[in-house]
Amino acid sequence: MTNLSSDMTSIAPHARNTGDAVLVLRALGLGDALAGIPALRGIRRRWPERFIALAAGPVIGEWLRHLGVIDEVLPTTGLQPLSWPPPAWISGGGHIAVDLHGKGPLSHRVLMTTSPDQLVAFHCPLAGHLTGPTWRLDEHEVDRWCRLVRSAGGECDSSDLRLPARGPRGDEVILHPGAASGARRWPVARWAWLAHRLAITGHRVVVTGGPGEDDLCTAISAGVHSLSPDHQLAIQVRAGSLSLPALADVIGRARLLISGDTGVAHLATAFGTRSVLLFGPTPPAWWGPAVDQDLHTVLWHGAQAAPGDPHGACIDPALDAISGEEVLSAAESQLARAKRDAAAAGQTNQQSDSIRRAS
Repeated sequence: MTNLSSDMTSIAPHARNTGDAVLVLRALGLGDALAGIPALRGIRRRWPERFIALAAGPVIGEWLRHLGVIDEVLPTTGLQPLSWPPPAWISGGGHIAVDLHGKGPLSHRVLMTTSPDQLVAFHCPLAGHLTGPTWRLDEHEVDRWCRLVRSAGGECDSSDLRLPARGPRGDEVILHPGAASGARRWPVARWAWLAHRLAITGHRVVVTGGPGEDDLCTAISAGVHSLSPDHQLAIQVRAGSLSLPALADVIGRARLLISGDTGVAHLATAFGTRSVLLFGPTPPAWWGPAVDQDLHTVLWHGAQAAPGDPHGACIDPALDAISGEEVLSAAESQLARAKRDAAAAGQTNQQSDSIRRAS
């Protein structure tokens, strides 16, 4: 698929006309936003003459706008009523609305209140929307929304997940222990043991966290030092202060990411960063990496026919069943592959230099 994620270089006009817009609703988290990028690119292909206005959280929305995936951000949270049209826009009617948020009826109704000329959404009689494809529960998140957009004529697939490289690849091993719910958080003691084992073998370990996760990351760092009180191991903690673009840079340039089923895992997929992912209540067939499977090791001891509660307060049994030794083995395997890839790339560069000198 054509890459449409280059940085924006043009300045948007001061006044937009609603008749030139595709209004898209996906006011969810970081992982949801990244999983929705292929569908957004399909919308771009289907209506290249229109601009895309995304109703989403302002931080994620502005980041996607900077990447050129969308053109305008309509700040919102969840399924709050939308302010449409935004101030300073020309209300000319005629916009198209696309529901990338859910199966309805609530998300459909949020968009219906904006009076679009056309609603692209899943079939939902409860919302009075009798067109569109049927919602399927047992489907990968990326494939689901691509299927919806393709039903409207917008070509897209999982290859559209990829984003441009953030710069040269470094040697950091990133551990991201946080998640939105306890069901998806691996125990602190196991994270500390893993970080310690990686650090004592010479790897540069960086523990990252989002807002409110400072204590979690600090506890892991303290756990590492308690395992080797006489050694000064290089464990760097970067939690709480990382902006989304900065976090993207960290993950995009890392040698390896180890995390649970959370937003940073999708950053690794988008940037082609090797990863070891710890899944619990949600089957990887629904939310795991959709491209470049060789770059990602997914650990899971659940059953797709009996998923858990991803919003639960206590650790899911499938996640709790993942041992530290299992994660360490997967990490060492991915790091060994990364080392071989780097050596092969260096050998290729040396051969190219020799050919240039000889000529």
